[in-house]
Amino acid sequence: MTARTSGGNRETMSRTVLDTHAFLRDSLRMKVASPAAPIGLVVPREAAGARLDRFLAAALAGLPEPPSRAALQRWIEGGRVLVDGVARKAADKVVEGARIRVHPEPPPLSDALPEDGIAFDVLYKDDDLVVVNKPAGLVVHPAKGHAGGTLVNGLLAMGAFDVPAEEVADATDPAGHLRPGIVHRLDKGTSGVMVVARTSRAREMLKAQFAAHSIEREYEALCVGDVKATTHDTLHGRHPTDRLKFTGRVSDGRRAVTHVRVIERLAGGAVTHVACRLETGRTHQIRVHLAESGTPILGDPVYGKPPSSQELRKIGDALGHQALHARLLGFVHPTHGGIERFEAAAPEDFQTAQTRIRALTLKQSSR
Repeated sequence: MTARTSGGNRETMSRTVLDTHAFLRDSLRMKVASPAAPIGLVVPREAAGARLDRFLAAALAGLPEPPSRAALQRWIEGGRVLVDGVARKAADKVVEGARIRVHPEPPPLSDALPEDGIAFDVLYKDDDLVVVNKPAGLVVHPAKGHAGGTLVNGLLAMGAFDVPAEEVADATDPAGHLRPGIVHRLDKGTSGVMVVARTSRAREMLKAQFAAHSIEREYEALCVGDVKATTHDTLHGRHPTDRLKFTGRVSDGRRAVTHVRVIERLAGGAVTHVACRLETGRTHQIRVHLAESGTPILGDPVYGKPPSSQELRKIGDALGHQALHARLLGFVHPTHGGIERFEAAAPEDFQTAQTRIRALTLKQSSR
């Protein structure tokens, strides 16, 4: 079951979009107009004397997909970075007030190919974007170990992009040609609502909203243990010893905020059905916050632990992935400025696990 709502005061929503872009321009002193358009920068007083390459790395770090150091070196060496109209070397020092124009390399042709037979539901489609309900088990875009069989391959097969896929890719993203139109992601084992841009303009407008944390996002999860309603507000970064994991137990990282409320306590408190509203959207954020508070998501192969209850272990094993579903996504439409909200009910396997847990009589010690 899916639901969509739209509308709102168009003038107010258009102003929200403009305010979002103003926020990004003010914080970075730059403007990004399109995937291959120049990026304009003005050197502030506190950055005077820095090497050009280091200044660019710091200034562009605020982009949703900042360019790598290697990409910046290529751009500088290729004459794509002009300081007051003149090409400079990476080691040259910048001066206060200097105007820098960065001309990103155009993205390479997309390596992703159309593939028929990839299952996902289309909730909405117009000239600017497509909203889908991604099933658990489907990878969002091609990457190492997943050259095909992804959501992007399926979107290409259905003709989701009216322009060549490379035009919807992001020039500031080193692997943008592998994920045209993708402005956010869901983990392979997470199901739920996603929005994909069909044009470069829509992509930049949606990316700006995600960067400003103005997107409305709510997930639901089945957690092992007795969850308390709370707000998790932590730093977030790579795990120091396991590079495939993230953690909130770091001294240096990006802020991550998750608001958790209880929907239902199941099996005597051994499992809790929760809703998680994101204020930020870091990789694995919900999974980390719930696991590190002692109530991991049922079936999570990375952050979870096998429940001591044999019955719960069987239910988690039958599910085969983390019991996490992105049920709600709301944003400002990039063209008409109205509020769009899309909802999708939890998939059948999630609901089956929930029904089986309700039938159990367990104590909280079963975690």
